[in-house]
Amino acid sequence: MVGHPERGSARRVHEVATIVRASGGGKRGFRRAGRRCGATARSGSLGGNAEAAGIATCHVRRGRESVRGMDKLEEIFRMQDALNQRIGVNLPPPTDEEKAKWILNYTRAMQQETAELIDSVPWKWWAKYQKFDEQNAKVEVVDLFHFLVSLAQTLGMTADDVYQAYLKKNAVNHARQDSGYAKKDEADSKHI
Repeated sequence: MVGHPERGSARRVHEVATIVRASGGGKRGFRRAGRRCGATARSGSLGGNAEAAGIATCHVRRGRESVRGMDKLEEIFRMQDALNQRIGVNLPPPTDEEKAKWILNYTRAMQQETAELIDSVPWKWWAKYQKFDEQNAKVEVVDLFHFLVSLAQTLGMTADDVYQAYLKKNAVNHARQDSGYAKKDEADSKHI
C-alpha cells in the first residue's frame, strides 16, 4: 500500500510499516516484508540516531498511513526478546513440553511479582506501621509486564497478536457489561 503520510489520525492501528526516506530528494518510499517492513535505503549515517537516517515508523490505518514514532508495544516486545536471548531463553520454545515449562516459569514469576506489588500497599489491616509505596508499586507493575510479554512470546504471540486479541476480548467484556453479565457464556471468547 503506497500513500501519503497523514499525521494525527485516531483510527485503530491495523498494521505497522516502516517508511524509509529514499536517498535522493528526501522522498519517502514504502517497503513491505509481510506485516513488517525492513529499512535498507538510508540517507546518511545512522550515528545512533534513526531519525537522522530518515527512518520513521508508519501505522497503516484503514488504507491510510500516518507517520509516527516507533510503536511502543512492538518496541517492548523487541526489547524483551533481546533480554530473553541474553539470558539464554529463545522463545517460542520448539516443543509443547518446553512451552509448558516456560508458561509455568513465567506464571510463577508473575505470582512472585504480584506478591511484591501487594507488599507495596498497606494490606495488613492490623498493622499501623505500613505505608503505601507508590514508586515500588510502579516498579512491580513493570516487572509483571516483563514476564507477561515473555509469556505472550512463549505462546508465539507478537505485539500485534496481543493487540488484536485485546481488541476482541475488550469487545466481549463490554458486551458482557451491556447484557448485565448475569450468565457465563463459555463460547463468547472462542473467536479470540
